[in-house]
Formats: sequence, C-alpha cells, structure tokens
Amino acid sequence: MPFIGHMGIADTDGITYDFAGPYHISVAHMSFGSTTRYLQLDPSKCFNEDWNTAVNRACDVYRERMHQICCDNCHSHVAVALEAMHYRGRERWDMATLAVWMFFRGTYVDATAVLKQWAPFFAVVIVLSFVVHL
Repeated sequence: MPFIGHMGIADTDGITYDFAGPYHISVAHMSFGSTTRYLQLDPSKCFNEDWNTAVNRACDVYRERMHQICCDNCHSHVAVALEAMHYRGRERWDMATLAVWMFFRGTYVDATAVLKQWAPFFAVVIVLSFVVHL
C-alpha cells in the first residue's frame, strides 16, 4: 500500500526511529528499507515537550508493544510523539491524519524513490488486471 507506507520520526540530530514490532525500535535506518518520502517538521512548533524528549517518550511507549497492522502501528508511534510535544498546538494526532498528511504534503527523496514506492504496486495492479480478464 504505497499510499500509506511505513513511517518513522527523527530526532533533532537526524536519527530516525521507527516501530516495527515488539522490542523493535529501529535506530538510524528504517525497518523496511531506505526513506522514500519525508515531511520536514519544525521543532520550534512544539508546545509541550521538546522534540527529542517527545520522540524518546514515544519510543519508550512502543518499545514493548506488539505491532498491529491496522490499529497500533508505526503511524501510531509517530502520532504519540507528536501528541507528547503538542506539535503545531494539536493535542490529538492519529495514524489516518498522518497518512493523509504524508500523501499530500510528503516530498520524495529523489526520482528513484518514486519508482521504489510505486513500481511494485503498479506491477501487481497490471498483473491482476490481466488475471481478471483471462
């Protein structure tokens, strides 16, 4: 589902943290490959905790949780960090809001990232369309 994707959050030193399952908080690299899209967020828009404290708090919360594809996942991990810092003055963040925000406002790292994110999806769609028409 390339329009949803995997999500992580970086600290102010640029070290990325992502949640991919119990006892698995990746540090410095994403669990499912390199970053293809990103949102450049502004740490000065934290209204509760500072950026790094909030990112660490989210990692502590998710360090021992079970990853659940639809309910408690990598997007939820990022939402907890944004909630802890009250990013942009918002106290509530959720995975759907983050997925939509990333889809419409995310920036691709480069042209290769576009292919990496969308080519497998379109390949499956094309193959399935041939199978359905047989």
